[in-house]
Amino acid sequence: MASPSPSRRVCVTGGGGYIASWLVKLLLARGYAVHATVRDPGEKKIAHLKRLENAPENLKLFKADLLDYDAMAAAIVGCQGVFHVATPVPSGKITDPQREMLGPAVNGTTNVLKAASAANVRRVVVVSSMVAVEIDPKDWPKDKIKDEDCWSDKEACRNNEDWYSVAKISSEWAALEYGKQTGLDVVTVNPALVFGPLLQPTLNTSCQFLVYFLKGGPDQMRNKLWHIVDVRDTADALLLVYEAPEASGRHICAPHFTSARDLLDLLKSMYTEHPFMSNICDMDHPAPMTSDKLKKLGWKVRPLKETIADTIEFCKHAGFLDDAAGKTCRFPDVYNKI
Repeated sequence: MASPSPSRRVCVTGGGGYIASWLVKLLLARGYAVHATVRDPGEKKIAHLKRLENAPENLKLFKADLLDYDAMAAAIVGCQGVFHVATPVPSGKITDPQREMLGPAVNGTTNVLKAASAANVRRVVVVSSMVAVEIDPKDWPKDKIKDEDCWSDKEACRNNEDWYSVAKISSEWAALEYGKQTGLDVVTVNPALVFGPLLQPTLNTSCQFLVYFLKGGPDQMRNKLWHIVDVRDTADALLLVYEAPEASGRHICAPHFTSARDLLDLLKSMYTEHPFMSNICDMDHPAPMTSDKLKKLGWKVRPLKETIADTIEFCKHAGFLDDAAGKTCRFPDVYNKI
């Protein structure tokens, strides 16, 4: 395969993560050269990146921390585009919000954007989250479908000590404002709860969510209306908004929605050999979000049942559904906050 032209060179931050790994795979398959930032290029948990098709020729790993501007700039120089995917997703309780979430999310995003400006990139795609859209939005009627004009209430999240959501709201807002003030072409994508098979060897937080439904445990969860998207469809959405000239602003990436009870019923109809979780408390359901803006750009998605089946099949083969001696399955705390 011929080497990509300089115009096909892009940077992906946090390249070893769940969404980023699938994005790197897609980019390499589409003929892009990829600079991927990772914390340690020698770690076993990013070995899967080196095994991807076209990786030996077209993937270069850069050791870079989001808070290290010089390291980020070195990874971005020579690239025409940047996909800022890296973000901390806590699996347990956050004890130091500034160090664990807010600093890396907001200051890290600013470092990426400044480095992108210095490198004269064509477009930056920033991965935000549904939590920046749907949580207690001010002046938004409960029965009105949420679109890209809807923003979560950051202060309500702060009062609830929902630091993950505060970080995502703050960093997305800062990214879009940076674009307006500097002229840098910045677009954002807001994925829902992401399911699908993993490329990396460790169970991530969102798939841990699904595992808890199957295995059960001591934790209660709310009968919340959950929006869901396939990780492969998320990667497609990120590349789509990078390549589509008409893409601008925010893009909700949340094609499926279901209540916790309905999701549990769906899982029980598909599988019978699991104990399943049972501790669900009721709550009101405001109107869902729409992904029409992405779909108008040509975005296509898999059926929800296919996504769930592929996720669970992968988790079975990876041993994530096995019972570890003396270890209780827990529901990720971050999802009881949002």
